[in-house]
Amino acid sequence: MNNGGFTLDDFDFTLPDELIAQYPVERRDDSRLFILNRKSGSFTHKKFNNITDFIHENDVIVLNDARVLAARIFCLRSGGGKVELILTSKQSDKQWQVISNRTRRLKNGEILHALKNPEITLTITGRSENLLNVETSVPLTEEILYTIGEMPLPPYIKRSGNEDDFYRYQTVYAAKPGAAAAPTAGLHFTEEILDQIAKKHARIGHCTLYVSWGTFQPVRTKDISAHTMHNEHYFLPESTAEMVNNAREQGHRIIAVGTTVLRVLESTFVNGKNIPGPGETNIFIYPPHEVNSVDALITNFHTPKSTLLMLVAAFAGYETIMHAYETAVEMKYRFFSYGDAMFIM
Repeated sequence: MNNGGFTLDDFDFTLPDELIAQYPVERRDDSRLFILNRKSGSFTHKKFNNITDFIHENDVIVLNDARVLAARIFCLRSGGGKVELILTSKQSDKQWQVISNRTRRLKNGEILHALKNPEITLTITGRSENLLNVETSVPLTEEILYTIGEMPLPPYIKRSGNEDDFYRYQTVYAAKPGAAAAPTAGLHFTEEILDQIAKKHARIGHCTLYVSWGTFQPVRTKDISAHTMHNEHYFLPESTAEMVNNAREQGHRIIAVGTTVLRVLESTFVNGKNIPGPGETNIFIYPPHEVNSVDALITNFHTPKSTLLMLVAAFAGYETIMHAYETAVEMKYRFFSYGDAMFIM
């Protein structure tokens, strides 16, 4: 795939710091909704609780049901210093890959004690590029992580996590624990909205993609085609694959809730059909890649020069999406994980 003549600088835009949401709105569905018609380039501005006005009978809406772990763990070194670890991927019951604010200083064999429960230890066993391998003294179940960890808020949220984040940095339909970051397009949905979608005789399917911390890694090459994406585990159930394949055959819309869902559906799209099952994907979608697996996308507003901005530019069209983002900044939409939503149709 070529890069269509685009460079990293083509995906830059000016974003005032005050538009980077540090907290969620009080009600999930009270966030703003920027509706973009990618064929006409026209914009409409609503609240997210109006989303069902734009859902049609027989639409298929696909959600990522990954559940975020309390993956940020503060630890004490034997010498007394404090370090921060973030679990990025599980290798086995007691083995994880992590990133740390002290990656270069931590040595193989060093034993770290969880600050909130020093009896639980994490031993450095090796490293892989900018990741550390650790072995834990007990399996880090979701219940244990809730007692020793915090929610791994993204690096652009410049505050400490709080109790509210355990609930708000999690979708209401989260079911499969294992993610290091939330599939944030889904944070706007409430049980009431899901019920309204069902009453419109639209169908809801699920898939799972465990968002890794690599989603926040910047693109460091001017030639975007030279960028390598991180691998992420996914699972597409047979029932969801059948649902989207039938909808496609019958001419109904497939709506991906989030870039993670779009990446799963595009990764599993072979000869006009989505193939169910588990897998790993490092698919990198950027212009002029043509997305063929979905018809519409619900997503948040993404960071300048990010792979996620490149993905939505491929889906909506480069000029269209950059104009939309310029408009969103002018209208003071809130950006990133706890920010507002965009519905690209």
